[in-house]
Amino acid sequence: MRRIKKSPSSKPISDLCDQHGIQPGQFYRWQQEFFERGGLVFESRGEKPSTHLERKVAALEDKLARKNEVLSELMEEHVALKKSLGES
Repeated sequence: MRRIKKSPSSKPISDLCDQHGIQPGQFYRWQQEFFERGGLVFESRGEKPSTHLERKVAALEDKLARKNEVLSELMEEHVALKKSLGES
């Protein structure tokens, strides 16, 4: 991959693959894998993936708890308003 990356981009991929002895299909699989995993470079390296997921789950649980509290307060206000208006 490094050799192909350094080659001039004006050449067709098939010519570069022939020059380096690989199949174009292999090149495109490498290219796809490279682009799919490119985001991993920006993730913190010292943190294990499971720790990252645990922190993400904890954050989502906190967010859900806050939403439930707000919903509960709104429902209480709604019931109180209906009672004050005489509705059941």
